[in-house]
Amino acid sequence: MLDTRRVAGWGHEALIREVELSPKPGLVDRFNNGAHDDMDLAMFRASAAAIEPWLGVFFRFGRSECDRPAADFLPRLRPQGQACERAMLRATGGVNTHKGSVFALGLLSAAAGRLAGRGVAADADGLCLEVAAICDGLVARELRDGGPAATAGERLYREHGLPGARGEAASGFATVRRHGLPAWRRARAAGHGEEAALHAVLLNLLAYNQDTNLVARGGISALHFVQTRARALLVAGGVDAADHLAEMARLDREMIERHISPGGSADLLAVTWFLSRFSLYPDDGAGLGSSARAGVV
Repeated sequence: MLDTRRVAGWGHEALIREVELSPKPGLVDRFNNGAHDDMDLAMFRASAAAIEPWLGVFFRFGRSECDRPAADFLPRLRPQGQACERAMLRATGGVNTHKGSVFALGLLSAAAGRLAGRGVAADADGLCLEVAAICDGLVARELRDGGPAATAGERLYREHGLPGARGEAASGFATVRRHGLPAWRRARAAGHGEEAALHAVLLNLLAYNQDTNLVARGGISALHFVQTRARALLVAGGVDAADHLAEMARLDREMIERHISPGGSADLLAVTWFLSRFSLYPDDGAGLGSSARAGVV
């Protein structure tokens, strides 16, 4: 039975598993600070600790509002999300370590609460479907139909058609379901431990995620560079290759030199681990399970 402690604990652990995975190209990890000069491992741990209790708040709020129509839920959840962001910024001295993860894990925690409140067993697909319903129309309202671009996300959507974190949530985390979770399951089924399985997930996310953090830092060419390199590593065997850690470290150096960081993929790595805690439907061709049959892609 899902409860506040379990959901908040899984969310916190997802953040810790993400930041401590090493090497992690362009990102803060146990070995270095990636392409960042304003954050480090200790800061990420402090940020995760500040976020954890709020994940429980999101779960309880979702449970209390389980019968409210999904279309009306997000505006009511947002004040909690903004309060969580303020707690994160207090813990980091104003540095944005986890804004994307607050958005993604906050939605998933609230979705878990809504399902629990209705007595529905929560699995990964069910959670993603609930988030998709909560965020239905979000891209159109906030990216496509707004006034002059006020944020980097709005600018990147209008220049390149990249919907970013909003689009990922509105799709029911389609990138995670198509690439992240299948990579996790394949690696674990092949006998890899969790560290190697997370590297498999990360490599697949780098290869296929339309990461707006990369584009914001280095332009569309940065996204193409990372995707091309990651796909080449997958063709070469991914985590099954004998030199996969050396290759990940090499890609880390290349991304640090270019000062590019795949923060969006880091968020989805945490989402993948979080969703892996829930029971999963068997693969359904593209790895989308029941969500694909429901048309949420």
